[in-house]
Amino acid sequence: MPPSSSTTAAAAPASAQDRVEDGMARFQQTPLAQEVAFLTARARVRGNALANELLSDLDLKVRPFAVLAMACSGTNPSQRELGDFLDLDPSQVVALVDRLEQRGLLQREPDPRDRRSKILTATAAGRKLHAQAAERTHQAEEQTLRGLTPTERNQLRELLIKIVY
Repeated sequence: MPPSSSTTAAAAPASAQDRVEDGMARFQQTPLAQEVAFLTARARVRGNALANELLSDLDLKVRPFAVLAMACSGTNPSQRELGDFLDLDPSQVVALVDRLEQRGLLQREPDPRDRRSKILTATAAGRKLHAQAAERTHQAEEQTLRGLTPTERNQLRELLIKIVY
């Protein structure tokens, strides 16, 4: 006699996606999964991965986008200020700025506040690329936060600002 369909379904191995979802539910109950540092790091990883994916055809990733965004902000950041603000090592800033400058997206100019320092300004091509990239990072944020109401998104932003600044 052939097994019933309910027996067959129960005996069928779980799909990889089912196993991942079961594991995630199980792991959500651990102390680590409740730690704010873990949760914010995981949210950052997810958001950055999605943003990197959406930026890929522009030959950008989140870090160079952040440098370009600051160069387009009108604040005229020095490389040192940029590194401090983005929490990047000076050597990382130099590499990012060099690549963006080679692409003709930004330029270094003397800082009127300190002639030994350079400020970063976007070129016309940099501002154009920034506008395209900013739309995509906004899309990544929308997708990352899709489970939150507009009020919850604002609350999250306000709380993160309190933590960061």
